[in-house]
Amino acid sequence: MLSPQIILIAIAAYFIVLTTISYLTGKEDNNEVFFNAKRSSNWAIVAFGMVGASLSGVTFISVPGWVGESQFTYFQVVIGYLIGYLIVANLLLPLYYRLGLTSIYEYLFTRFGKNSHYVGSISFLISRILGASFRLFLVAIVMQKFIFDDLGIPFEITVILSILLIWLYTRRGGIKTIVWTDTIQTSLMILAVILSIYYINKDLGWTFSEFLSSSDFKEFNKIFVTESFTERNYFLKSIIGGAFITICMTGLDQDMMQKNLTCKNIKEAKKNMIVFSFILTIVTFLFIVLGALLFIYASKNNIAVPLVDNTPRTDLLFPEIALKSGLGEFLGITFILGLIAAAYSSADSALTSLTTSFCVDILKIDNTDSKSIKTRKNVHVLMSIILIIVVIVFRYIQDKNVIDSLLTVAQYTYGPLLGLFAFGIFTKFKIDDSKVYFVVIVNIVIIVIIGNLPSNLIGGYQIGYELLPFNGLLNFIGLYMIRK
Repeated sequence: MLSPQIILIAIAAYFIVLTTISYLTGKEDNNEVFFNAKRSSNWAIVAFGMVGASLSGVTFISVPGWVGESQFTYFQVVIGYLIGYLIVANLLLPLYYRLGLTSIYEYLFTRFGKNSHYVGSISFLISRILGASFRLFLVAIVMQKFIFDDLGIPFEITVILSILLIWLYTRRGGIKTIVWTDTIQTSLMILAVILSIYYINKDLGWTFSEFLSSSDFKEFNKIFVTESFTERNYFLKSIIGGAFITICMTGLDQDMMQKNLTCKNIKEAKKNMIVFSFILTIVTFLFIVLGALLFIYASKNNIAVPLVDNTPRTDLLFPEIALKSGLGEFLGITFILGLIAAAYSSADSALTSLTTSFCVDILKIDNTDSKSIKTRKNVHVLMSIILIIVVIVFRYIQDKNVIDSLLTVAQYTYGPLLGLFAFGIFTKFKIDDSKVYFVVIVNIVIIVIIGNLPSNLIGGYQIGYELLPFNGLLNFIGLYMIRK
């Protein structure tokens, strides 16, 4: 078992590397560099780095931990993701580049007016704050259980330190720094999952091919749920829901699009998106395979699922095995670095995009004067504090698998964005911009009611990720009703 001291040394070394990159990329301390890196990023670097940002600590831990309950059925959603990425590359990216946007929600101002612009940016701010907090919460829980509890450091301090470190290396270079740090973080994440699969198989006396052909593996490898359309994870519902989750959480999300908009032109941005989507699909499948291996290893070695507040947390099975099962210090250190990389590759870009959206969409600051730079820095601090508060709150209310919770929340918060962008792109109508708040609020109430309907009241039908496109459709209909 790794000592907390060794883990802390590894983490400190990792952050020295990130800080060095931040210093080198943050020499130009201005808003243009912070917001869009002067649109000078290499598309291949962006594509590889986006893998880490998309996977995050949630995929790194929660997806393998979910396999015990859901087998490989999450891959149905991943297939939907791939479809969604192709739609984003060919529909949304050309629109954003044609308009030369810094924040993608500026499109809503041009198309409909200031209220729609505010609704879009506020929807993003809420969605990304919750999404980033979910991701950071999971990593903070792991660090707390396996490192800081032994040192007597409370959870709240763990969270503050984690976000403070992110703030330190993103405060100057912004998105330009993140494009480069994400490449290192993605590399560490992929290395961690590959080494974990190798070392666990080696300990079990298997080769990788023997593992895949084993009867143990066959207990977990069901991908498609085809028995009944009423099932929550029926394959068509999962694939369609996955496609819309990607369209919203990537194509309509300033966090992910901000990286794409640093590419030199639309041709390179589309190459970035397409290459990234296929790499992401392969890597996610590796995490699912790792999940099966973890549960097989735990069963054969009588390793129980860890408890948090007397509640079993399958999210913590991967760290339990990597850090406490005697597979070696090298794997333990690689796991910790992979976990930190996975968490911070999404959290750092989230903090930067939240700052960008609030500055550009809400405060409407420009890119040049010193007062605007000072405002941007203050907003960066404010967003850091908000993340700290929300992560700490999650500690006391979160009791589900984090990946499931994250996707469930997305179905509620991204609906207004989906409806607004779809109405803007696929119709030529103007709307009564003064009524857009009313439409969104009414639809949120309706969706919350529908999403929480007991299945026995709707013929046994279990609502899954298809709630997101339905949410978007309701908003689309609402906007049609206030058309001019």
